[in-house]
Amino acid sequence: MTKFLIIRFSSIGDIVLTTPVVRCLKNQVEGAEIHYLTKKQFSGVLSSNPYIDHLWLLEDKLSELNKLLAAENFDYIIDLHNNLRSLRVKLDLRKKAFSFNKINLKKWLIVNFKINILPNNHIVDRYLETLKFFNVKNDLKGLDYFLSVDNLDSIKKNLPNLPERYVAMVIGAQHETKKAKPESLADICNKIKIPIVILGGKDDKILAESIVTKILNPDRIVNAAGLLSLDQSALLVKNSELVITHDTGLMHIAAAFKKKIVSIWGNTIPEFGMYPYLSDSESRIFEVKNLKCRPCSKIGYQSCPKMHFKCMKNQNTTEIANYINSVIV
Repeated sequence: MTKFLIIRFSSIGDIVLTTPVVRCLKNQVEGAEIHYLTKKQFSGVLSSNPYIDHLWLLEDKLSELNKLLAAENFDYIIDLHNNLRSLRVKLDLRKKAFSFNKINLKKWLIVNFKINILPNNHIVDRYLETLKFFNVKNDLKGLDYFLSVDNLDSIKKNLPNLPERYVAMVIGAQHETKKAKPESLADICNKIKIPIVILGGKDDKILAESIVTKILNPDRIVNAAGLLSLDQSALLVKNSELVITHDTGLMHIAAAFKKKIVSIWGNTIPEFGMYPYLSDSESRIFEVKNLKCRPCSKIGYQSCPKMHFKCMKNQNTTEIANYINSVIV
């Protein structure tokens, strides 16, 4: 038996993107025992993953948790976060470790000087490079997301008007500069030919309400923002005809379900390597190209540094809606 500790503390999308590492390691290394370390608030992303033998959760003091981890006597550490906190785990455990290359210098160059020497591969491939020592190959099965409950009963209590066929619109994102304007999202909704279910967390309720007030036919909209758990939102994504989304966690969950994904990109760019991975072939990326200020950050801001927000305000909502209508059977 070979014991592995995989580290990725956050966040939802980043953790989902590590699932090919978990699966390939478990399936291709004989006798592999997979342990995974993440923050407690993200446990639901991995709690139902059958390839993980033990899930370790950081809640308070890392020093106390490291004592428990050291007692496990791991053979190897696969560090997919590569930050100061994961460095501390590696130093305390003193085991052979393989760390993910965050290509921060290359990201800094394109953000600050628009010099693009980014690698032409997905972050999943860069995660999998940490397993070269074990001769693990990409099985090309994509991402994993395992639902703890796969029925709609509890959802329908909150959403009695849930339509049988719908487009899921994911309106949230960690940073404001990744979010389209409510006017743009409402315009897309008004031009789509089947009902829309709006998905988002509690922090997205105001944005969702702003979108709904701009809808010409409110009966075609189901506003689920702030009403559902992550698993419930993921189930609605799974059952949808297509997913409209920003660069956010549910986008990667949608990719795990092989959905048709229309992703709308603001200040970040797909070239960072976090576009939908092995989703449906009719997935499409929409972005405003040839902006001198884009990307302005490798993550995002709470407001546009240039104050014009052209990367989202200039999105062609008619083109987006027409494409969605063309691929909805």
